[in-house]
Amino acid sequence: MPSVYVETTIPSYLAAAPSRDLIVAGQQQITHTWWQTARERFELFISEAVLQEIRAGDPVAAARRMELVKELAVLDVTKEADSLVEIYQRQFNLPHRAKADMVHIAVAVVYELDYVVTWNCKHIANWQILRRLMEVNHSLGRFTPLLYTPAEFLELPAQEGDSL
Repeated sequence: MPSVYVETTIPSYLAAAPSRDLIVAGQQQITHTWWQTARERFELFISEAVLQEIRAGDPVAAARRMELVKELAVLDVTKEADSLVEIYQRQFNLPHRAKADMVHIAVAVVYELDYVVTWNCKHIANWQILRRLMEVNHSLGRFTPLLYTPAEFLELPAQEGDSL
């Protein structure tokens, strides 16, 4: 069964009230649709970094987010992942605020997960980041997960997504 790192935006979209912004509302609906079958099709993981992020903010919303992920396996953010974050920060020339985003990618790389699912298209699920990530990881002899949004998962034929 393919492995998927569930980044913070996924439980955030699932737990949030429906947005008035049509694009965000559409993304929320897509996330709900993906989530309905995700546990049947994939082995889902989060990290301590995800837990830290979803605990922040409004306590009621944080409790909803925590409830959504309570049965998912939690991966440690290891020293190896921290080292990768530093390498990615230097190689990708990203702003300091993107460092938290690189933690999610680094954890998925260290644990050799097949995918990262996220709505963060600025610093995670974008082709420029993936291209650079593949180059850097290749030079390091590291595995590179695919970086997808829930919408991209839904576009895959069911059999293909199940067998990847």
